Amino acid sequence: MNILLIGSGGREHALAWAISGSPLCDRLYIAPGNPGTAQCGENVVLDIADHSAVAAFCKLHGIGLAVIGPEGPLVDGIADDLIAAGIKTFGPSKAAAQLEGSKAFTKELCAEFGIPTAGFGRFTDANEAKAYVASQGAPIVIKADGLAAGKGVVMAETLAEASEAIDMMFSGGLGAAGAEVVIEEWMIGEEASFFALCDGAHAIAMASAQDHKRVGDGDTGPNTGGMGAYSPAPVMTPALEEQVMAEIIRPTLAGMIARGIPFKGILYAGLMITAQGPKLIEYNVRFGDPECEVLMPRLKSDIVPALLASCDGVLDAFDLRWSDEAALTVVLAAKGYPARPEKGSVIKGVEKAAALDDVLVFHAGTKQTATDLVADGGRVLNVVGLGKTVSEAQGRAYAAVALIDWPGGFCRSDIGWQAVKREREG
Repeated sequence: MNILLIGSGGREHALAWAISGSPLCDRLYIAPGNPGTAQCGENVVLDIADHSAVAAFCKLHGIGLAVIGPEGPLVDGIADDLIAAGIKTFGPSKAAAQLEGSKAFTKELCAEFGIPTAGFGRFTDANEAKAYVASQGAPIVIKADGLAAGKGVVMAETLAEASEAIDMMFSGGLGAAGAEVVIEEWMIGEEASFFALCDGAHAIAMASAQDHKRVGDGDTGPNTGGMGAYSPAPVMTPALEEQVMAEIIRPTLAGMIARGIPFKGILYAGLMITAQGPKLIEYNVRFGDPECEVLMPRLKSDIVPALLASCDGVLDAFDLRWSDEAALTVVLAAKGYPARPEKGSVIKGVEKAAALDDVLVFHAGTKQTATDLVADGGRVLNVVGLGKTVSEAQGRAYAAVALIDWPGGFCRSDIGWQAVKREREG
């Protein structure tokens, strides 16, 4: 079949790499794609905000499956519009995408259906929000309700930082995303990313991962969209994975059915593994980025039948196979990220890095000019190493990073540190 993949980041390059390897894929189109996805299929110029234009493209090119990569189009209802036009589409409906599009929606769902999560309050008034913070004390977490490209969460260690974050959000610093604010208790524990493939009624666990949100080594500095990730996450034991399925994923699917908005697609649970057990930090309704870049290289099953099974509601008779190997990705970001990334700097050595054994390089914010590959975003490249252990994967990833000549970029030097520490101590 012909397949259309929507998106342009590192997640989409990883998905394009996996989809293009399927014998079920005849032609792969990526809209708009990037220089990396162009190696896997055909990039097409298409206004993905114009859903009728996307549907027309699908009909013209005989698209048998549309795969929606990023959250924005899902929250905007692209899956609804494509399905209404008769195009099989992987991704949740607009109503179900509220699980990511509105943090308040998800917190209320958790409260109604007994899903473990942090205590919270929701506010549309700055003074009321500040009064709540004063009553709770610091540290505390301030979140914009809507989509904010990974920048809508402030981990406020003091009351002053919390007040500043509240003022920033309500004054329009994050646009419409900050019109409502969710304030949560600060949970203590180790974070993990858990992915489940869902068909509305059923869910099957995918691999776990752990990402690194803070921009600097030692988990310092502001939050980002993610500076690196590895899979599997050693903290996620088989027993803990089943606990997450039983206490978080399945109750969420049941709650969504009860609300009349069944969830189909990828349910990405950001978890905090606390002394009381796993708790939900937040949901995303698509593959994570950069987690997708470490999941796809470990997936031994053909991804296309899995996506189709989700669309068709037959996951109860489906299974996925995963490599025992570890994968680790280091994000190379443009200087100035996450505040004001500098665009246009020339990147060299990518082919040399990608030629190493057990290394993959996925493009994110890149652009190909007539003569050079240049930076065209905040997070620009994802350098993936594979190995028998996270330590081995880490070594291969950083050896590849060293071959990339890009003075305009930077990366963290400690991706995977928690898993590496576990391996050394174990």
